[in-house]
Amino acid sequence: MKRRTLSTAAAFAAATALLLTACGGGDDGSADSDQIEGAGQRSEQPSTSAEPAAPEQEKPDGVDVSLPADMKLVFDWDKPKDKNEAAAMDDAANFFRAIYHGVDKRSAENASVVAYATGAGLHYAQTQVKAWIDGGWTATGTLRHYDATTRSAGNGSSVEVAFCADSGKFFGKEVKTGKVLTTEPSIEDFDYYRIIMVKVPTSDTLWQASKVFVETKAAKCQ
Repeated sequence: MKRRTLSTAAAFAAATALLLTACGGGDDGSADSDQIEGAGQRSEQPSTSAEPAAPEQEKPDGVDVSLPADMKLVFDWDKPKDKNEAAAMDDAANFFRAIYHGVDKRSAENASVVAYATGAGLHYAQTQVKAWIDGGWTATGTLRHYDATTRSAGNGSSVEVAFCADSGKFFGKEVKTGKVLTTEPSIEDFDYYRIIMVKVPTSDTLWQASKVFVETKAAKCQ
């Protein structure tokens, strides 16, 4: 059985794959508008608590988002030419790294989660980390993200980052026993994300996820 990526808690405990859920609502067609939903949510740049040192490439913005060797997040996409969109895309990736860093460290209050999320995005991230912790699972394998697109709001302070994810080789692992919970490949391995990233007013480089929308069983990602 597979622990579904970024999912809710109850179904897996009943020995079924968990469905991804969106925080802040579903797809309302905002991608066709110049006004990006959730773009107005911001926070001050967060402080970070002391953690064990990590290699420099694993500490963007000075935040540790390192992962164990058997937990791989791949971001198979090209950066856009626009500076803000490229930065937002980078931190959308860091948002996901932060979630699984929190899973590995067994803490939804981990500094990495707080650094790369705000508002409904922070609630989403912490809910997902807690689901893994409460279930007694960590993750193992490779989670691939691809076919990314970006779209800026008119004021330049928010960017929608959309992409596919394939969790076909990414599984849950029982923390106590080390048992890997696998499933057969299926349409449930494919999901389509829209992440609303907002620029932190006190930083020239840091962007945070303010809302997360997920389309599960996304045939367009196969």
